[in-house]
Amino acid sequence: MMEATIRQRLEQAFPGAEIAVRNDSARHAGHSGDDGSGESHWHVLIRHESLAAQGRVARHRAVHAALGDVMGRIHALALDVAG
Repeated sequence: MMEATIRQRLEQAFPGAEIAVRNDSARHAGHSGDDGSGESHWHVLIRHESLAAQGRVARHRAVHAALGDVMGRIHALALDVAG
């Protein structure tokens, strides 16, 4: 469910982007931030032309803004973001 929400939000914010969403929660089972939901740790790869001219921090902020309230519902998000 969370994977679909993440993908949908990013597709809406970055139409035509290359997007890959991976659930890494199982790798963090029993660690800090593991809430037992199996949806606490995520890795996102996104490539979109609107991100090309931005610096790393600005790209990450753009992704966080696109995800909105999702950021408050997960513990960790690893990003691989480029233009």
